[in-house]
Amino acid sequence: MKLKNGRATIKEVAAAANVSTQTVSRVINDRPDVSPDTRKRVQAIIEQMGYQPSALARSLIRQRSYTIGVVTAGLGYIGPSRTLSGITGAAEAAGYALLLKELSQFDTNNIKYIFQSFLSRHVDGIIWAVPEVGDNRRWVNRLPMDLEIPIVYLTMEPQQNISVVSINNYLGGRMAMSHLFDQGYSQIAHISGPLDWWEARQRISAWRDARKEMGLTLDDKYWVEGNWGSPSGAYAVDQLLKKYPEMDSIFVGNDQMAISVMQIARERGLRIPEDLGIVGFDNIPESAYFGPPLTTVHQDLDSLGRIALEEIIKIVEAGWQGEEPNEPKSILLSPTLVVRQSSYRKIVQGR
Repeated sequence: MKLKNGRATIKEVAAAANVSTQTVSRVINDRPDVSPDTRKRVQAIIEQMGYQPSALARSLIRQRSYTIGVVTAGLGYIGPSRTLSGITGAAEAAGYALLLKELSQFDTNNIKYIFQSFLSRHVDGIIWAVPEVGDNRRWVNRLPMDLEIPIVYLTMEPQQNISVVSINNYLGGRMAMSHLFDQGYSQIAHISGPLDWWEARQRISAWRDARKEMGLTLDDKYWVEGNWGSPSGAYAVDQLLKKYPEMDSIFVGNDQMAISVMQIARERGLRIPEDLGIVGFDNIPESAYFGPPLTTVHQDLDSLGRIALEEIIKIVEAGWQGEEPNEPKSILLSPTLVVRQSSYRKIVQGR
């Protein structure tokens, strides 16, 4: 008996042996609750068809909990919290429970503790929604090899051997820059998030590439690194305004920092958008009520979480059916630009 693609599945073995997939699983795992005749017949079919259960199938077949482990960080920020909301809603709809762990210290001991907890609770899969910070950077590449548990990464640089779901941060940054340029701004600064975060690095790259294509000065002097929080935004814009009074606009790495940027600008007597155009990133609910309302890049974080949950369930279900999961893939969700008053001014004539 030969298969066209040369690879049998547990369903095909079960059909050929005239037994259930559960019986095939019991034979594979050497369970005692199978009659000698049935065991012999199934083993013969397995050998004849060349069936080889994957490591994923072997691990999932032992025990199923209908629980997904979620590792996250920075729940005080809008991005991680809204993404978790999307994961939670999708899990409830699919009949799965979540085991949530927030990673506050990015060291090996904490990471090991979390995964020991997941293993003891027999989670069916893991969503890893943590930035590449500290020891986590090394663990990102080790996890698929060390664990026989399906895993999906969130908001991380695409990986060759594992599925990743992210927002297209580079595209969002280019949208912000194109808008500012189209509105007549030319001295465009950038206040970024921390460089340890892949999202921040992508937005910085977008800012740099856009400046180059627009024929603007390529000097990084107009860039200050923040930490996503409002106080860091206030400090960054204070430094920029003191050193570079010619600056006429800022692409801010997130809306929380943009709040303080606008406040400091007003305290300095600057008019927004006439003297200083400002664009944020995230489209938090409050951004529409800033003074003036903030132009920002909208990222659908609820969908980000939902799609990550759906992807991990696909992998889990494939393992339970004895099928090889699809090849790892990188899913990039496209953001949109929400134009409001903080950057909307008449285009400079004659440029």
